[in-house]
Amino acid sequence: MKMMKAIQISAKGEPLQLVEVPVPRPGQGQVLLRVEACGVCNGDSLAIKGSAPQYPRIPGHEVIGIVEELGAGSSRWEIGQRVGIGWHGGHGHVTGLTIDGGYAEYIVVNEEGLTSIPDELSALEAAPLMCAGETTFSALKKSKARAGDLVAISGIGGLGHLAIQYAKKAGFNTVAISRGKDKEQLARQLGAHHYIDSETENPAKTLKALGGAKVILATAPNAKAISSLIGGLRADSELIIVAGSGEQLELSAMDFLKGPHTVRGSFTGHAKEIADAIHFSVLTDVRPIIEVFPLERASEAFDRVMQASARFRPVLHISG
Repeated sequence: MKMMKAIQISAKGEPLQLVEVPVPRPGQGQVLLRVEACGVCNGDSLAIKGSAPQYPRIPGHEVIGIVEELGAGSSRWEIGQRVGIGWHGGHGHVTGLTIDGGYAEYIVVNEEGLTSIPDELSALEAAPLMCAGETTFSALKKSKARAGDLVAISGIGGLGHLAIQYAKKAGFNTVAISRGKDKEQLARQLGAHHYIDSETENPAKTLKALGGAKVILATAPNAKAISSLIGGLRADSELIIVAGSGEQLELSAMDFLKGPHTVRGSFTGHAKEIADAIHFSVLTDVRPIIEVFPLERASEAFDRVMQASARFRPVLHISG
């Protein structure tokens, strides 16, 4: 029996653990991937907290790999193709939560959940685009903003650093909002036309002075900071939340009557949406800023995500 290395959660609340387990075999309509890279995301914490339906569980939902074996009836892909899979694992499954994920040398996936990965992207570059990239790209693509509109990105982290690039490349008048003047140079390098230091400025007032934002994309999970941004919108605009902490937002009816404003969340991640994000990233040269870790150091990479100290997206380099 062929064995593989994997990072496993043995039970609810247990830490990540390096183990050796049998290489899984693909079933009907499935494929076996040799994993090249897997991004590390805050969403991986759900499995540790106990949201997986059964344990042990292998986390990871930003997976890039090579098709190694086809299951019975699998016809969409060919052996040797490079593909990726994100949060939606097909057939209603969540990669790394309801089925095993990519913190492993091999993974079995449902073929309809896969997206082709072009040669222009390395596996390490492509992995964060499976979730962080697609999440921010789709939110902006489906927003009310049109070319030339003022669009603000709150937070310059794993999501925000990609959102700034997408906003600039889409032709928006891009504003980056973060804490501290030390972030300004990076924000401008990523494409921001304006920078707001939330430590010394009131972001809503500064946005109003710029004419008001058509869209504000909240990428940092801070309920108080998110709530304070609504005053920076212009009429008929929207505040889109792509990361949350579970805390209550502090919004009043008057916040909406001054608009009208829309506050909504955006969460997607299906294969077609990932393919669109990948295509746009290649077309416009959007790339994540990553830190690379071997599989054996997955726990360290995960801790950096949870402590918000990663710069900006840890990726596990597993093979290739």
